[in-house]
Amino acid sequence: MLRRWGWLAALAPLGAASLLYVVIARGFLAGAADPALAWPLLGILPLFAFSMWLLTASTARSALFLAWAATAMAAGSAYETFMLTNPDVIREPWYPIFNLLGLAASTVASAAFVSMFATFPTGIPERRWQRISVWLFWVPVVAVPFTLLVVPHVLTVEVHAGQGADIPNPFALPALAWAGPIVTWIAYSWPAVFLALAVLVSRTFFGDPEVRVRTRPMAWVTFAIVVSYSLTLFLPEDIMLSAAVLVILTAVPLVAIHGILRYGAFDVAAEDRARFVTRSADVLTTVLYGIAVVAPAVLLAGSLTPLGIAFLTALVAVALLPVRGWLQRWFHRLVFGDRDRQLAMLSELGAELERSADPGELLTQLAAAVADGLGASWVRIRLAATDGALAASPAGVAGDVVGEPVEAADLVHADEVLGRIEVGKRHREEYSDAERALLRTVAGQAAASVANVRLTARLAEQLAELTASRERLVAAQDDERRRLERDLHDGIQQDIVAQIAGLRLARNRLERGQLGTAELSELQQQARQTLTDLRELAHGIHPPVLSDNGLVAAIESGAARFPIPLTVHADARVRTERYPDDVETTAYYVVREALANTAKHAHASQATVALARTDGRLHVSIRDDGCGLGAVSPVSNASGGLANIRDRVAVLRGTVRISGAGLSGAGTTVDVDLPVRGSAAADRGAPQSP
Repeated sequence: MLRRWGWLAALAPLGAASLLYVVIARGFLAGAADPALAWPLLGILPLFAFSMWLLTASTARSALFLAWAATAMAAGSAYETFMLTNPDVIREPWYPIFNLLGLAASTVASAAFVSMFATFPTGIPERRWQRISVWLFWVPVVAVPFTLLVVPHVLTVEVHAGQGADIPNPFALPALAWAGPIVTWIAYSWPAVFLALAVLVSRTFFGDPEVRVRTRPMAWVTFAIVVSYSLTLFLPEDIMLSAAVLVILTAVPLVAIHGILRYGAFDVAAEDRARFVTRSADVLTTVLYGIAVVAPAVLLAGSLTPLGIAFLTALVAVALLPVRGWLQRWFHRLVFGDRDRQLAMLSELGAELERSADPGELLTQLAAAVADGLGASWVRIRLAATDGALAASPAGVAGDVVGEPVEAADLVHADEVLGRIEVGKRHREEYSDAERALLRTVAGQAAASVANVRLTARLAEQLAELTASRERLVAAQDDERRRLERDLHDGIQQDIVAQIAGLRLARNRLERGQLGTAELSELQQQARQTLTDLRELAHGIHPPVLSDNGLVAAIESGAARFPIPLTVHADARVRTERYPDDVETTAYYVVREALANTAKHAHASQATVALARTDGRLHVSIRDDGCGLGAVSPVSNASGGLANIRDRVAVLRGTVRISGAGLSGAGTTVDVDLPVRGSAAADRGAPQSP
């Protein structure tokens, strides 16, 4: 950190002073406008401003390489400006030594540039030979002082190499003249450039997949710079070629910003990328805007009056202001996405969620809104099952689902995970931190609506089940009433009719003196049988033992008549404690219905009834070792015995669990829990059991 700020404190004043000197010397002190100002203003200044800003946030070596390159270019431009404005300096005896400053600035700029390009984005390449090559990039900087001893003439920067050929170098040693061509070739950095291109090509086309993706944009910019700069050396001066070099050089900070946003170039932390890219883009846009505003006036200063310069500057500033705003908005959309469209999506989504009542329609609209707002290739929404696992089939889909999701957000409401929004790849670029935050916001906003829709659906299902349950109860009551009517009509009523006829016959025989004791005894026996039948009928409706002795006694009283061995388990408390009438009646008929199903369908060899009282609930368990209810069609969940059990238990807000019903040969267990409000002993006038 201290080293980074130390380099910033050293390089920023040097580069700023060099550029300021160039602008003043060429733009204000020169007698005429100098078109060469385009290079320091449009080529060097944006790169220098970006590199200094980069040093404030990055400790990567590549950031330092870029700062060295931009500062050296600014110093070299200042040197060139000084030489153009002071041409007599070449006659001074100390000029060969002074010339080393310009040559050193050029070689440092070249070495730093090729180091940054070849090692982008971290400054440290992956292979050992590549790391050694980075050190060799700086050999030209070391070779610069030796040019004073081995080259017989002054060795100027390569752009003006021919200008020094006629200037003798008094410090050259004739004995070392043989090394002049070699040192000259090294000092002009061509070996370093070729070696840097080899490193860059190996990383871009033959490196690891991640390395190839991260280095490829900067590699293309590097190739374009090398080609365009080489053309300026070997072709006649051309304004279009110079403009191409400026444009390509301006692309360097743009590619660097792209690398920060996409891959965390220059070791910028993930949580700082969006903020840093936004600020970097604002700084770069502001610098370019200022340069564009000032450049026309500076270039035309020799042919305009002060009033004309002011008018031209104001006109250009106003004309370029919309362009500046558009560039800033474009950068913000690149980093944070289209906020206007995203906010509109949130607004429309809220209205759609309020109008949607059907879960399928709601989730489909939600998936479509997320896909449109984030620019996703596909979006799917999966709901969670009762066990918390996500359903295999999606409840809402937008686009063609291809591959695995790259982003996801859970639908959480009241600490319950209702489902998940899964998002595929974007049509362009990757998702930014702001877009990920937007996805979480949408998921949080939609979770409440999904919960409400699910609750509405559940209430509708419960209402439908309640209606069906009431219909089944009414039907069961009608069936029971018809059974009673049939039993009374076909059984007891016929017996009573027969007894009335017998009594009429007995009265007639009595009047004739023919009535015997045997006939009266037979009528008496018929009356006793009718009474027994009435008691059994009443016992089927509500057994007296249930009212008199309680639930366990009522269940045990029927155990003797059960066709297979039946065992009843209950502790002393359950045997002596009395419960509310509705609880006892429901529990009794649940046991009776379950045992009837066992006797009819299970083909069991034994059965067990267990009763327990825990935590304010009466637990009743009926088990058998039969074939399982799943193998018997008459007994189903929708109708029949189990439906009657569920209906009776639901009236008291109890629960029913059926196990083994789907497995043939596994037996069946019916577990029923009934809430117990309290002991009913006091209500019955009996002492409450402990």
